[in-house]
Amino acid sequence: MTFCTSQPRRLLLTATATAALALLGGPAAAQGTWPTKPVRIVVPFAPGGTTDILARAVAPELSRAFGQQFVVDNRAGAGGNVGAEIVAKAPNDGYTLLMGTVGTHGINRALYPKLPYDPIKDFTPITLVAAVPNVMEMNADKAAALGIRNVADFIKYAKANPGKLNMASSGSGTSIHLAGELFKSMTGSYMTHIPYRGSGPALMDMVGGNADVMFDNLPSSMQQIKGGKLLPLAVTSAQRSPALPDVPTVEEAGGPALKGYEASSWFGLLAPAGTPPEVVSRIQQEVAKSLATPAVKEKMLAQGAIPSGDTPAAFAKLIDSEHAKWAKVVKASGAKVD
Repeated sequence: MTFCTSQPRRLLLTATATAALALLGGPAAAQGTWPTKPVRIVVPFAPGGTTDILARAVAPELSRAFGQQFVVDNRAGAGGNVGAEIVAKAPNDGYTLLMGTVGTHGINRALYPKLPYDPIKDFTPITLVAAVPNVMEMNADKAAALGIRNVADFIKYAKANPGKLNMASSGSGTSIHLAGELFKSMTGSYMTHIPYRGSGPALMDMVGGNADVMFDNLPSSMQQIKGGKLLPLAVTSAQRSPALPDVPTVEEAGGPALKGYEASSWFGLLAPAGTPPEVVSRIQQEVAKSLATPAVKEKMLAQGAIPSGDTPAAFAKLIDSEHAKWAKVVKASGAKVD
């Protein structure tokens, strides 16, 4: 009788303990099965820009790797701050990611008096997806009409006609905006800044002739450059881009006034702070694998992006260093959110 009555009690105890362990170890248990539903990648800019292009390049690769859809969700506004805030305040369960940028995680802290998120404390870096140069470009027809063929011509015209050229950007405080502000401060020229809600809308006005000059991320402008709609005057990186080997750097083309000029961009995946390390590691590993495949790598290089896929620790170190770098650029350029 003792055996018969204690057996159900042992079974009950085992079931209770199992349930308790499941509750206490919920996140750990979830790591093994994640993902069990679609994952959202928030792009904090409008469709058509480099942030969007890169997110849509890695999303299908991750969908295939994990057997769940990785869906791109464009949430533009406030120089990327709207989308970044959404992810910062999302549950840290691995189902909401951010395609962060040098703007959201390198520039905005120095530019905005108050941010609705902390770019360090509120996020877990996953991996750098790609680094890209910006390209100083003009509407090709406008450049021809004004006799502008290179950076020297541009500076001469802009200084003689302050405010007659307008400068499009993907939003106030983005690397595209600051690349132009740095150019203005170093050359003593002036263009009227027109912020858009992403590179896509800005490029539409550039091609349509409603905007004159832009310091766009190279991948989003490459198609229009190849099509002859946009004239590339220079790239903003320290070295020439393999995608546009005949186009000089701003420093090369601008002479002594632009010595030391550099304003490149980067893009990477982040998750809300506290996201399980195993989930972060799995995403990083799959992104690295996809970026190393010939098809994805060659496509990105052809667009002017340099694929990465580095570790979370390496990406975190980059973000830390970018805060210091861009704080100096913001101060030197005198850039303000308008």
